[in-house]
Amino acid sequence: MRRARRRSQVVIHDTGAPAISARDLSAAYGGRVVLRDVSFDLATGAHLAVVGPNGAGKSTLLKVVAGLTPSAGGSVRVHGHAPRAHLCVAYVSQRSDVDWRFPVTVSDVVRMGRTGRLGPLRRIGQHDRQLAREAIERVGLEGLSDRQIGELSGGEQQRMFIARAIAQEAEVVLLDEPLAGLDVPAEADVLGLLDRLDRATLLVALHDLGVAAARFERVLLLKERMIGFGTPDEVFRPDLLEAAYGGCVRMVRTSEGTLVVHDDACTREVR
Repeated sequence: MRRARRRSQVVIHDTGAPAISARDLSAAYGGRVVLRDVSFDLATGAHLAVVGPNGAGKSTLLKVVAGLTPSAGGSVRVHGHAPRAHLCVAYVSQRSDVDWRFPVTVSDVVRMGRTGRLGPLRRIGQHDRQLAREAIERVGLEGLSDRQIGELSGGEQQRMFIARAIAQEAEVVLLDEPLAGLDVPAEADVLGLLDRLDRATLLVALHDLGVAAARFERVLLLKERMIGFGTPDEVFRPDLLEAAYGGCVRMVRTSEGTLVVHDDACTREVR
């Protein structure tokens, strides 16, 4: 498990400011610009799916909002302030970034959500332990609280991280590909938990456009630049999908929901 690089800070929110506001935001990774000229406002409590092809800048955007990666230009604000690993922000990385051999239990990880609120000489107290227990129960892992994290299924691991965000009392939750590698029942469990975080502002990086269209009220479509931002109907238009995916993806609305159609024979390049 990775340790936090810096102590989170208590920051007073600016009344009336969007939960997240980006203006001409750019970022680089490995000396290459991977995100440029991204601008949007997200209201408090909104749930946003961030979608786009591989390398589009989805993970980088989440890390910039979390204060883990510096911007290369423009600005981003969280409740009116520049990102500084705020206490109100919880970041959940991709599962492939976690060392699942690290000897900690579910309870240990969820309690980590409380450490930012402790003073330099303070140990976790009874109140913090109670909040962690309640968070574990809320995600349905009470029977696994003493289980080593490497023994969990993929869906249980994601539920554990959501419990950590709940224990942190996070108001902005950033999740990078939380559905990757999950089977259908586990995916439904995780999506159900995210739906219940109705007071939190969510940014969720996804590959599945069908899930984004069916389960999220707002969508941000990236291909290094921002291709579209708005409701699924506003963003998942043929011209915008072609700009992001090169015309190899189509959204089909049916009575059973939204289907994503991939043209496996498509060789057109994104312009």
